[in-house]
Amino acid sequence: MKALFIVTGRGIGGDAVTALNIAHALSKYGVECEFALDHSAPGLLLKKHDLNWYKISIPQAGGHAATKKTLAKAAVRTSKAAVEAARLIRKVNPDVVVGVIGGGAVVGCLGAKMANTPSVGILITPADAKVCTKITTTVALPESNLFQLDLKDERIHKAFSPVDPEIVVGDENKALVKLPEEFNSSRPTILFSSGSTLFEKMALGASKLGKSGVNANILVVGDPLEEKYREYLKEKNIIYLGYIDWIRDLYKIVDLAVLTDDGMMIQEAIACQLPIIALLGVKYGRYHNLASIFKGAVLESELEDIEKVTEQALTDLGKLKENALKYSEDVLQASDKIASIIYGRIEG
Repeated sequence: MKALFIVTGRGIGGDAVTALNIAHALSKYGVECEFALDHSAPGLLLKKHDLNWYKISIPQAGGHAATKKTLAKAAVRTSKAAVEAARLIRKVNPDVVVGVIGGGAVVGCLGAKMANTPSVGILITPADAKVCTKITTTVALPESNLFQLDLKDERIHKAFSPVDPEIVVGDENKALVKLPEEFNSSRPTILFSSGSTLFEKMALGASKLGKSGVNANILVVGDPLEEKYREYLKEKNIIYLGYIDWIRDLYKIVDLAVLTDDGMMIQEAIACQLPIIALLGVKYGRYHNLASIFKGAVLESELEDIEKVTEQALTDLGKLKENALKYSEDVLQASDKIASIIYGRIEG
């Protein structure tokens, strides 16, 4: 049995992580998984796992930040891309196509319909929800506008983001060895991250907290979207680690995580039972209201309030951690849940 994953994005961050984690869970059913990315995608995460991929066109409209103009442009490109995807699907001849997020979900599911192949769409944006739910089986992740609705359609499933269950198996000592000398293990440790890419507002949040004189190690990870963001990180108690591939080890020494209001890293932190602050508006103004999904485990903060909310979080660490524990097991089982839905499409 074979599954073809058609994945939006650059193949280096959250969308590719989503695909890989589902594929790993699906492989337990004896399903061989192959991948397709956009022609322009560097695919660094797939390279790291020694995986090859097919190249097709996967237009993007901007996700939750899409405008009528970007949606219109993407719609024109999507028609051609779906035909290209259908050709690839006929060539690869998979038993199921998995369209992963945004353009990947739309192109994958439309192409599969043209090729008369079963498919599953993994959804987080209004656009992928609008298209894919009309033509195939779908799984709405927490960022999707569908996730918090009371749905009656049996083809629309809901699941937490498919984190790698191994995320909880980190090694504190490995992290400590990799940290610079200025790291002080007697202080609380606060992690700032917007994923594999460091966005400006996250860097500004770390800078603002650093200037406040908080008695904590402030760790910042991610490759800056623009090099000038590095200038924000020169406060004396900020430790900038850049892009790292040892995040599960780092989680073991973190007391509080300041993350973006979107899925994968928040749910990794929930799986690790970490208290979380969701810094709002980091990625193009997107807002997913994940604090309402993980009640009591996630605090929200605007940039201007980061010192006050951090102080509150450090005071309530025990309570936040206790609330994260309530969701941890369901988050860790999400990959298997999604894989079982996809396998069900193969079985018919």
